[in-house]
Amino acid sequence: MAETLLSFAGQDMAIDLGTANTLVYVRGGGIVLDEPSVVAINSQNSKALAVGMEAKRMIGRTPASITAIRPLRDGVIADFDITEKMLRYFIQKVHRRRWARPRIVVCVPSGITPVERRAVEEAAYHAGARRAYTIEEPMAAAIGSGLPIGEPSGSMVVDIGGGTTEVAVISLGGIVVSRSIRVGGDELDTAIIDWIKKEHNVLVGERTAEQLKMAVGSAWPYADEPSAEVRGRDLVTGLPKTILLSSPEIREAIEEPTQAIVDAVKFTLDKTPPELAADIVERGIVLTGGGALLMGLDHRLAHETGMPIVTAAQPLQSVVIGSGKCLEEFDALHNVLASSARP
Repeated sequence: MAETLLSFAGQDMAIDLGTANTLVYVRGGGIVLDEPSVVAINSQNSKALAVGMEAKRMIGRTPASITAIRPLRDGVIADFDITEKMLRYFIQKVHRRRWARPRIVVCVPSGITPVERRAVEEAAYHAGARRAYTIEEPMAAAIGSGLPIGEPSGSMVVDIGGGTTEVAVISLGGIVVSRSIRVGGDELDTAIIDWIKKEHNVLVGERTAEQLKMAVGSAWPYADEPSAEVRGRDLVTGLPKTILLSSPEIREAIEEPTQAIVDAVKFTLDKTPPELAADIVERGIVLTGGGALLMGLDHRLAHETGMPIVTAAQPLQSVVIGSGKCLEEFDALHNVLASSARP
C-alpha cells in the first residue's frame, strides 16, 4: 500500500468530506482511502492522537484526557481546527512527499451557506491544497452513478449521507430543483438510542445503535425479519443489561427520520417542472449514499411516490467517484465546480 500511495505524490485529489466517512480519490489512481471522519484529540495539548478507523474505535471508550471528536455535523464543519488536522492527515497519508500541493475538489451539501462553503475551501487550503474547488453532493452523486447530467432531460438523485439527505433534479449540467435536509444516518442512530431508552429504560451507545441499524433496521416490512441482542446500561439499576430487539421495533424507532426523507423526495417531485417529471417517471429515482443501504427504503419510496427506484451500483462511493471524474475530465466537467479566489 505504501508503494501505491507514494506513486500518487503530487497528483490532484477529490475528497468526499462526509459526516460519517471521508473518501479520497486520486486522479489516475481511483479511490485510495476510505476512513471514518473521526479524530481523537489529547485534551491537554490539543494534539491529534489518532484519525480515521483508529479514532473511531475509541468512541465511548476514552479516558478523561482523550476525546474522540467527529468534526463534521449535518454535513458541514462544526470544528474548523480539527477538520483541518483531519484533512491534512488524509492528504499526507496519500501524498508522502512533504511539500505536495495538490489541486483538491471537496464535496459539499447543496443546502450549504456561502460561509460554510468558504470554511470548507479554507480548510483545504490550510491543509495544503494548491487550489480548492467545491462540488455539490447531489451533482457529484449523479455523475458517479452514471446519469447523463449534460443532456436536456431530467435525472433525479437522492443522496442519503450520515448528516444530510440531498434530493436534486438535474438537467443540462445544473440543478433545477433541490432539497437538502439535515437528516441522515446519524439521525436514525439517535432515534434508535432514544426509542430504546424510552421503551426499555436501557441506554446504548452510538456505535451499538449504528450496528443495530445495519443488522436489523428497515424502512419496509419483509419476509423472515431478524432480531438482534443488544447490550446497554439499565437506567433503573445502573447495571449492564441485554435485551432482544426485532426488526419491526427498530422500524418503529426510525419511523420519524425515515418519513422526513420520504417527505423531502415528495417535496422535490412536487416542485419539478412537468417535462422533467416525465423523464424521471421513465428513468426512475436513483438512491445513493450509505442510507440507500437501509433495507426496504427503495420499496418505501416506490410505494409513497409511485416512481421506479434504482439503487446506485456503489452507493457509498458514488459521490467521490463523481467528484473524481471531474478531475479526470476537468475540461468537460469544470463548469459544475465552484471556486472562490483565495485572498
